[in-house]
Amino acid sequence: MATEVWAILTEAQRPTWSFTPFERVGPLEFGMTHNQAEAAMHGLFSVASWQSAAEREDWTDFTDRDSPGPAVTAYYDKSTGLAAIAVNALRGPQVIHEGIRLVGQTPSRLEDEFTAYLMTQGMELRYSQCADPCSPQLGLVLRAQRAGDVVLSRPVLVAAAWADRCWDTSESWIPRREWKIFEW
Repeated sequence: MATEVWAILTEAQRPTWSFTPFERVGPLEFGMTHNQAEAAMHGLFSVASWQSAAEREDWTDFTDRDSPGPAVTAYYDKSTGLAAIAVNALRGPQVIHEGIRLVGQTPSRLEDEFTAYLMTQGMELRYSQCADPCSPQLGLVLRAQRAGDVVLSRPVLVAAAWADRCWDTSESWIPRREWKIFEW
């Protein structure tokens, strides 16, 4: 069972999604309701759990039937709708932006590629208190997630309404639940 928990999909096993900042990640569009997001994911992933709680703590975990945990987590804001999408490093789809593969990568190599890209675009690089590289201009935080004895990239992509301070673990709109995830 331990091997299944830490099993990492190969690139060939992952569906490929594109990321358009502040608009969409694969079939998910920022601003969607939970029901719209569930309909968009139909046939790709199913709802593993759904939590509706405090204003910024609504979330949905989407999973593949064969996975021991979530592939994608969608976070909602009551005024914004779908406001953030976190993609699991082990079993999530591959999300690509401008040729950069964001999911399941070695964090240090991805950070170098991401930094070089931001520099060529004249964009700002920020770091969270957990040392996660971030671009508020893209609404993208490159978090890390444990995969057994290795660590891989787990991107969190946010709507424009959440981009301000998206790197700040104490004052961002990203729910505390996400900042605590390191293993899954």
